[in-house]
Amino acid sequence: MADAAVRTKKPAVHKRTPAGGAPTAAHTAEEASEPRIDVAAVTNLLLGTWGETRRTARETIKDPAFWRIDGQPMPDHRERVLTQLHLLVEHGGSRRAFPEEYGGQNDNGANLAGFEELVLADPSLQIKSGVQWGLFGSAIFQLGTKTHHEKWLPGVIDMSLPGAFAMTETGHGSDVAAIGTTATYDPDTEEFVIHTPFRGAWKDYLGNAALHGKAATVFAQLITGGVNYGVHCFFVPLRDENGDFLPGIGGEDDGVKGGLNGIDNGRLHFDHVRVPRENLLNRYGDVAPDGSYSSEIPSPGRRFFTMLGALVQGRVSLDGAATTGTALALYIALTYANQRRQFDSGAGSEEVVLLDYGKHQRRLLPLLAQNYAQFFSHDELLRKFDGVFSGRTDTAEEREDLETLAAALKPLSTWNALATIQEAREACGGAGFLAENRMVGLHQDLDVYVTFEGDNNVLLQLVGKRLLADYAKQFKGKDAAALARFAVTQTAGKLFHGAGLRQLGQAVADFGSTARSVELGLREDQQHELLAGRVQQMVADVAGALRPASSLSPAEAAALFNSHQAELIEAARAHGELLQWEAFTDGVNRVSDEGTKRVLTWLRDLFGMQLIEKHLAWYLVNGRLSTQRAASVSRYIDRLATRLRPHAQDLVDAYGFEPEHVRAPIASGAERERQDEAREYYRALAASGEAPVSEKSLKKKDRASR
Repeated sequence: MADAAVRTKKPAVHKRTPAGGAPTAAHTAEEASEPRIDVAAVTNLLLGTWGETRRTARETIKDPAFWRIDGQPMPDHRERVLTQLHLLVEHGGSRRAFPEEYGGQNDNGANLAGFEELVLADPSLQIKSGVQWGLFGSAIFQLGTKTHHEKWLPGVIDMSLPGAFAMTETGHGSDVAAIGTTATYDPDTEEFVIHTPFRGAWKDYLGNAALHGKAATVFAQLITGGVNYGVHCFFVPLRDENGDFLPGIGGEDDGVKGGLNGIDNGRLHFDHVRVPRENLLNRYGDVAPDGSYSSEIPSPGRRFFTMLGALVQGRVSLDGAATTGTALALYIALTYANQRRQFDSGAGSEEVVLLDYGKHQRRLLPLLAQNYAQFFSHDELLRKFDGVFSGRTDTAEEREDLETLAAALKPLSTWNALATIQEAREACGGAGFLAENRMVGLHQDLDVYVTFEGDNNVLLQLVGKRLLADYAKQFKGKDAAALARFAVTQTAGKLFHGAGLRQLGQAVADFGSTARSVELGLREDQQHELLAGRVQQMVADVAGALRPASSLSPAEAAALFNSHQAELIEAARAHGELLQWEAFTDGVNRVSDEGTKRVLTWLRDLFGMQLIEKHLAWYLVNGRLSTQRAASVSRYIDRLATRLRPHAQDLVDAYGFEPEHVRAPIASGAERERQDEAREYYRALAASGEAPVSEKSLKKKDRASR
């Protein structure tokens, strides 16, 4: 049930800005005489560069054979998802990323775009297919060489060789460099000996490990000639044709999880398991028969990050899948809110549509704006990924940018998915808690996305370190005079903001007019200035705080960094938000239709303003906004939400979902039918003259007769 608003009895005088959400509110842009969005054109914008691939994937998953069955027992769910992977093979969904010589299409961007859409059918299907082709298969393709490709990729593609991606360990998740599993080379037999020396080194949480995997790409510390050359990847067979573990290999089933129970996650351990020397995936490092090690990348650190960077597509795809899953929740919640009625206006009129309430607009429409921003930023991320992995833009700098962008966006989209799905669930009341309406299942399944492919806070720390490195580059090679000038500028800037001079200037300009405050300080350029300025100052502040580290002992320097870790992560998060806002703005600027551009500009402004509102304390403390202008932010958000209310259905219709993708009864039109039936019943009852008289009316009549 929605929050009941305190409602005015004054009738609405404007279709777009109803009094208290009166039943006369315009529910469509047409009713409000507003500019209309071109729904089909916006769908194309949201589907992005690989829109046709997304449409093909959506057409495929209209088949009920791909749909999640709520409440299905875990063993049955696992077998169903395995069967679905074979169906994807039949539809060609497994071939997009692989080379033409193995029947593939060599289209990396299309591969991820199609893969992300599977979240609409069953997130377990999306993730299990990602394990098979995006992790296990990609490790062979990206880390191996032609010999490995010819030997194993055909089986990976056609599912005759299902596999696991054995990187994470019980004792080490995001800290891959510290994993305990070893691969020690024996020159006498020309074999690697794979071993887990202690319990914490067991490989854990691995899809396909509990039941279906016949082999695994195992990450281990490569040791040869008594030297540890760091983490490398090895192809290790797991099971025989009967599904039994091979000698020296053991494992456990992870059992029931909080979600994604269609995936057979499990643990693996190795007791001196021998594999041929050729099973080392040796694109970035090789061992000769005599045990000598060689690599084209001499730096161990750079070699390690290059190998992990080759597998960045997991983070890219999670950003996209989380965005699509969030869109589904918003489509259901806003469609329901545009039909469900609750509470009359206080004047005995008909009950009011939920989306006419200011609180309901405030809780859902900013989340819609956030989701649109994610679609635009994800398409930019996907284009950068495709450029690097296709080889068109494959440089060290581009790879670093890709890794940083993925590490910045994946945390925001996955965190936002959980927050939005929960808010959407609550906005649908008890109906949202029913499994048939998808919200609960989506939340359960997408929960682990925030720690998949790197814990979100760890990823943002990587982004923060990159920001600090870029900040430091400004001073490289500068002489003392240049540094002094910069220091003076920084000091003057801090004094200017900190002393309230800028606040005073804003307050004078804004005096007495909220509308003027909005016009002067909260338009596109000012939004960008505020968002970008926050990132710049946060990074500069952390950099300044960490400057003494260079003269400290390693332990003291680590302690200093640790004391500022939270600030660094927040700076990285602010950077991700800025990237999303900029991508949204770029998307809006590509629109030619005037009405569509106007509405999307309002939606972009709503996104920008809610970011500023979220961090309003920072802007006030740091002197970036006057009190007057800060007070106007929330009021402007309310105005934007009211302005966007008639466009809400068009904006979620533009996601392009069809009934087979939604599969939520409350968003099917059934609620509208129920409401229409109830209203018609009461109309007929009133017209019949047989309607019972309310107690209130009797008392009112009695008082009037005295």
